[in-house]
Amino acid sequence: MYQQFYQRFLQANQGKQHFASHSHHYWPDITRDATLAYWDDSARLVDDKWQRIFGEMIPQTQQLIADVLNLPAPDQIVFAGNTHELVMRLFSCFDLAKPLKVLSTDSEFYSFQRQAKRLAEFENIELITVATEPFASFTERFIAQAKAQQPDMVFCSQVFFNSGYAVADLAGFVSDLAKVTDAMLVIDGYHGFMAVPTDLATIAGRAFYLAGSYKYAQGGEGCCFMAVPPGSNQRPWYTGWFAEFGTLAAEKSALVLYSNDGNHFAGATMDYTALYRLHAVLLLFKQQGITVGRIHQYVKQLQQAFIAELARQQHPQLNQDKLLLENLDQHGHFFTYKLASTSEVAELSAFLKNNGIITDYRGDRLRFGFGLYQNSQAFDLSCLQRQ
Repeated sequence: MYQQFYQRFLQANQGKQHFASHSHHYWPDITRDATLAYWDDSARLVDDKWQRIFGEMIPQTQQLIADVLNLPAPDQIVFAGNTHELVMRLFSCFDLAKPLKVLSTDSEFYSFQRQAKRLAEFENIELITVATEPFASFTERFIAQAKAQQPDMVFCSQVFFNSGYAVADLAGFVSDLAKVTDAMLVIDGYHGFMAVPTDLATIAGRAFYLAGSYKYAQGGEGCCFMAVPPGSNQRPWYTGWFAEFGTLAAEKSALVLYSNDGNHFAGATMDYTALYRLHAVLLLFKQQGITVGRIHQYVKQLQQAFIAELARQQHPQLNQDKLLLENLDQHGHFFTYKLASTSEVAELSAFLKNNGIITDYRGDRLRFGFGLYQNSQAFDLSCLQRQ
């Protein structure tokens, strides 16, 4: 149904069943044309390409992202080469010489997790983590901690990378947090953007939202973005290439990627090939009427077909008992199976790869992801009977 858009990746991986879309999603064919378009623009325009990038490509991509997330102010979306840079910009909004309390979870992705743990080695910085499991009570427990701890920053994923569990009502979750704390609220939407239908209209003025093109946005690595709340007065000391809004105001139409109200979350000079790819994918989907809702429904069908296929194998390790799934309607686009040990997971993942089934794992958790390029009728896990 949708495989027509992925012919180059599919042809390059014949004989493989790729279940790692949550890690490295196949790219639509249009992204190759976009990569060449960036090269051609660079050759044709040379230094004048920045007029094209900042005057056309960035505003268009901002609008396409805003359309997906129902954001009221597209120009509040800023870009960076990776989410770590955006995380550091947020941390740099605070005076790190003073006490800083950060509330998060035990299931955040590495771009935040590793940096937060490193900062927490300083005596003045406190990192408080809330366990995501049991999932059924997570939101209540997290909000209770926000109320009790009164942190300076709250950082939480929309879909947790090590389980697939998704916050069911993101807008309600953020609104409830805002009622109990004045902290900076940050949502990591990397595993939710272009996978789980998301409407940020009612919380755009209160929460920062981070995501990127590497996973379900299908544009590949190198283009991450953050939606900055309109009217935010945060002023990070990590400025990037541009130092001050006021001194460069005359150049902003060509060079400066700041929010219109002076928020200093600019993207420094970088290779914008990835932005071209993301722009191409989002434009393709908009033209084809492929909404996130349609993607989500298709993937849920794939997931149900996968569960049925796996049940037929009656495998002692990969089965419903090992699946971290609270509710399929409150879940991202991958399944996570928690096994007895890291070595057991590594061995099983290697066995599957040797049989043409591509997965990935984190610790003792084996992950199977799903995307539009898959066809449920082609699912074949019969090799598990030989393992």
